[in-house]
Amino acid sequence: MSADQLTPSEAYRWAARAGLPLPADRLEAVAATADHIHSVVAALREIDFGDTPPAPAYRAGEEKPDAAL
Repeated sequence: MSADQLTPSEAYRWAARAGLPLPADRLEAVAATADHIHSVVAALREIDFGDTPPAPAYRAGEEKPDAAL
């Protein structure tokens, strides 16, 4: 386990701080799930979207077909 991974005791502490009951038998699963979510979000943060417009700029059905086809 790397130093950046959430430990079961930290999962318990975070849940308690948020006022969420977290049974002891769920600590390992919650910590592993939180670590997985963190790794996915970290990968998404590395994507360079460049000049991709934000989603509200997209209008379905308004795209014109390519004249060259």
